Amino acid sequence: MNKDIEQIQAVVEKESVFVEKLLSQISSVIVGQKYMIERLLVGILADGHVLLEGVPGLAKTLSVQTLSDTIDTTFHRIQFTPDLLPADLIGTMIYNPQKSDFSVKKGPIFSNIILADEINRAPAKVQSALLEAMQERQVTIGDTTHKLDEPFLVLATQNPIEQEGTYPLPEAQVDRFMLKLKVTYPTPAEERDIMDRMTTGNKINVERVITPKEIIAARKVITDIYIDDKVKEYILNIVFATREPEKYGLESIKDFIAYGASPRATIYLNLAAKAHAFLRGRGYITPEDIKAIGPDVLRHRVIVTYEAEAEEKTSDDIVRQIFDTIEVP
Repeated sequence: MNKDIEQIQAVVEKESVFVEKLLSQISSVIVGQKYMIERLLVGILADGHVLLEGVPGLAKTLSVQTLSDTIDTTFHRIQFTPDLLPADLIGTMIYNPQKSDFSVKKGPIFSNIILADEINRAPAKVQSALLEAMQERQVTIGDTTHKLDEPFLVLATQNPIEQEGTYPLPEAQVDRFMLKLKVTYPTPAEERDIMDRMTTGNKINVERVITPKEIIAARKVITDIYIDDKVKEYILNIVFATREPEKYGLESIKDFIAYGASPRATIYLNLAAKAHAFLRGRGYITPEDIKAIGPDVLRHRVIVTYEAEAEEKTSDDIVRQIFDTIEVP
């Protein structure tokens, strides 16, 4: 490693000390789900929203709540329902008859961490209001625009579309999420541990181990993590293979892809890989970081065709085939 990378490495090792403390506190409440917890941390450190998909009861909500408890910051859980209104999310104007004027009553969106629970149960107007907050980091109430505090992060959960009472999220909104996680069932050993831990009646409290200022400082360090030009080229090859698969020897999946990944995929692969390296105390990215985080960045950005659905090919299958084919630097 050259001198610059050694300097970055030293800074990363110093600034990432809190990671072990954070994981220790979370694991005192959450059994297993290491993948989900790590990706939530990637989202926070890389300043990207995270969408978690899985059937009810897999500790999605509990994991987000526990993570927020370890951070000395404001947190709001919003239960999305079909009758939710934009005002329930962002706030509204309240008339004061004594002063004969209107004042702003801010909604729960004015928090650092938002848990949007069962996000795909809410109507389009609510999704539109949330979209502005996610992308612009601001909301509009009446004719006034209000900036949201930093850090601002939306951690959303959704049930699989096949479940009753759910609606597909607009593609524009799904693209705003840096990561989409597929949350699966625990192993038998983990479920036994869950049963033993959750049937004692004892509440487990976690300590706050990090502040918003420390998160923002860590983000600045993460942006300086070294990424080689060959790794950048690797990212571009992967993303472009979702758009023009035949140019990368992937003719077999050409008819399965309706739309490839947007340029956000390139940006988020870079940032998320840096955060992934930071969690491991490294000041540089390896291709393994890209391969580890890639499916979470790409699975919701590769839109499959009806032909793919007929062949029972999912976006995960296509992304996996791309990573298996593209040459690793």
